[in-house]
Amino acid sequence: MTSPQADTEKAPEEGYERGLGSRQVQMIAIGGAIGVGLFLGAGANIAKAGPSLIVMYALAGVIIFFIMRALGELLLYRPVSGSFAEYSREFLGPFFGYFTGWTYWLMWVVTGMAELTAAAIYINYWFPGIPQWVTALVFLVVLFVANLISVKLFGEIEFWFSMVKVTAIIGMIVIGLGVLTLGFSSAGDTAAVSNLWAFDGFFPKGIGSSLMTLQGVMFAYLAVELVGVTAGESENPEKTLPKAINTLPWRIALFYVGALTVILCVVKWTEFAPGVSPFVAAFSKIGIPAGAAIVNFVVLTAALSSCNSGMYSTGRMLRTLADNGEAPKIFSRLSSTRTPAAGIATSVVFMGIGVVLNYVVPEKAFGYVTSVATAAGIWTWLMILVSHVRYRRQVVAGRLPASSFPAPGGSVCSYIAIAFLLFVTGLIAYDADARVCLYVMAGWAVALGIGWFVLKSRNPQVTGRDGGPGGDRGGEPELERIG
Repeated sequence: MTSPQADTEKAPEEGYERGLGSRQVQMIAIGGAIGVGLFLGAGANIAKAGPSLIVMYALAGVIIFFIMRALGELLLYRPVSGSFAEYSREFLGPFFGYFTGWTYWLMWVVTGMAELTAAAIYINYWFPGIPQWVTALVFLVVLFVANLISVKLFGEIEFWFSMVKVTAIIGMIVIGLGVLTLGFSSAGDTAAVSNLWAFDGFFPKGIGSSLMTLQGVMFAYLAVELVGVTAGESENPEKTLPKAINTLPWRIALFYVGALTVILCVVKWTEFAPGVSPFVAAFSKIGIPAGAAIVNFVVLTAALSSCNSGMYSTGRMLRTLADNGEAPKIFSRLSSTRTPAAGIATSVVFMGIGVVLNYVVPEKAFGYVTSVATAAGIWTWLMILVSHVRYRRQVVAGRLPASSFPAPGGSVCSYIAIAFLLFVTGLIAYDADARVCLYVMAGWAVALGIGWFVLKSRNPQVTGRDGGPGGDRGGEPELERIG
């Protein structure tokens, strides 16, 4: 039987600096809910679904809250860095931990590509003569250097990035409400709540077309689970994580549903187009001289913030995999600043593929990488939900201690969220343009399967062990629990 001290020493977060305070975790959680999917991707989705996109964001937001409460219950049962992979390993077996860890790494690598692509598009607003790939490469190098600093400074940078995003969106909502109620600006004559239904109705292209935007909407919510990765570096996870998760509903209501509702009231949905941020378009329509440029700067920082977070999380996930013998041992080493520098550097190299895509197919790069990121994200969320269901069964059976942050309704909401994610996967399979991501994921699964068999042949102990107290290692769960 393993002693509590020994188990703690083996924890994947060993050596990390617990340098993320409450306000930083809160802002990382808020910033994770505001990214390029909202600022840039919403333009294409408005063109596809019109005002009904508001309902799609609200519906997906409810499901995201179910996912985050399931994750929250697991995090307070056993807060570890690399949480998704660890819970999959504990409740579903070592292969699922291995597969989930690498897939979450893939999700953030391709998300980083999307953020770099978006940042390059935003720079084109001011400097249309600079090729997208050049801008993407410059940002990639700058963020890589920035990510080798201490986690405390990383948290501070993310805090202020998120503060800029939050302040900007609130400002957009206030100005939009002013246009609607007071009628000022060049948009005042046409701005009206009736714009939500005046042009071919609230579902102008049919409910089916609206549902097809769910894949893009779900991409906008990627990164809300980032608070789970911060668990190993939070000063007080028992207090900061529940607070961050419980504020999610109002964040979604304000930043997504509220902002889009105001924008679609101020500007007719027919005036939005793919590849153009609806926020930039709205401020241009309102006619505030520097408004569009300011918003463009804000969404640029949003993209860079998300890419920065991606480098942070991929380095931690590779270290978790290395600690479990599922990735090269070099990834388990920490630099002098206690950051997983080798894992971050490797992730940045792969993010560089996004630079190549911007060179080869600049007009399609964003769509390609977002669809792959969404598929990888859906897998991660499914593993969180299934792990939660399995954990609840163990608690009911009395084999594991109950979490101090139980999800409302037990496993019921997790089952609802699982069904919804499977439905979205079906929509992706139906969409000819998005379907390519399923082919990519199939190839990814084959590659990981081959890697698993290689691991098994070289080191059977690695692939045969279970990494957590809910698995088959034996012993008393209370004593083996990493608190």
